[in-house]
Amino acid sequence: MAEKVFLHIGLPKTGTTYLQTMMWGDRERMRDQGVLLPGRERRDHLWASRVIRHDPNVATFDERRLTSWARLTAEIAAWEANAVISHEFFAGASTQEAAVMVADLAPAEVHVVVTARDALGLFTSSWQESLKNRDTVTMAEYAAKPVSQSSQAIWNWHTLDIRLVLERWAPVVTPANVHVLPLPGPGAPRNLIWERFATLLGLDPHEFDDESSFPNESMGVVEAETLRRINLHLQDDDFTKAVDRGVYIRTFLADERLVPRNGERYWPAPGVIEECRRRADDAIEHIRAGGYDVIGDLEDLRVPADLPERRTAESVTDAEVAEVAVAVAGQLMHDVRRLRMERNAARRRVAALEERPAPGFRHAIAERFPWARRFVIR
Repeated sequence: MAEKVFLHIGLPKTGTTYLQTMMWGDRERMRDQGVLLPGRERRDHLWASRVIRHDPNVATFDERRLTSWARLTAEIAAWEANAVISHEFFAGASTQEAAVMVADLAPAEVHVVVTARDALGLFTSSWQESLKNRDTVTMAEYAAKPVSQSSQAIWNWHTLDIRLVLERWAPVVTPANVHVLPLPGPGAPRNLIWERFATLLGLDPHEFDDESSFPNESMGVVEAETLRRINLHLQDDDFTKAVDRGVYIRTFLADERLVPRNGERYWPAPGVIEECRRRADDAIEHIRAGGYDVIGDLEDLRVPADLPERRTAESVTDAEVAEVAVAVAGQLMHDVRRLRMERNAARRRVAALEERPAPGFRHAIAERFPWARRFVIR
């Protein structure tokens, strides 16, 4: 069994994509340095989080998904150094579900790693993330959602409020084995969170190349509202599967066409800002009193008293949405033309290959009629 297992449970929207990309991009180097990242692909960790949290659709899982947690733990059991499991949806687990994970990893020494950020930035980013997952709620509706007690609740204060997450997870390990990593504030080096995270795992962070990693960028306020309204037309079965939402809504539409527009940044309503500020203050006090290992500055979690002026999501007009939607429609026309041209070219290549005589036939003619060799053998 591994000596130590680090459970990186999120929070969502706290640099998890960046950290996971760094690890999956060079997992062999991790192994060379004594840290195992189990599984065949990063989705194994996603599926394991769903198994642990008793996803209501678990009965429909294929064998690979259903056995994901068992396969991860089997790899760890055969490893003798450190190991890491990383997915932000583990943050939604109940105390009982967290305890099952720790028990399944015994006798390894289990450490819980929680990356965190200020509650205001986290709230705003999480609303956008819900839109990238086909949600249709306005920011005001999103803010009004009651705090859920369900392990399935991800885009909710259930997993976004670090104090609530720590209250569920801290009882399953000693406080010294709970590591809180606040995202560095503005102006800090981009890779500082990786350096802190990797060092905690026992890696040399400078041996890894972060050129292949990418930030999970945000949309502007008009672009976000445009996506929300488009989602109203994507509620059919075609986009039910997570892979379809990920490929077409998140990547193709949001990340590749709306994010690059570099739209205006924004805040939620004033009342929501005050709630974020209160939750951040409560979380900082809880962490300081909890005896957890803090790697970084807790003050980076605080919502500043003075914020720059920004508009709200509710201020977006129909005319602004129409302008973005028309521009995106123009882009999609170019996309469709390019894809059809590539498809037609591929069809012509296939047709040309089908029309050429098979190699055996050409050689048979050449043997029968030597004078024809120069014409039939290419």
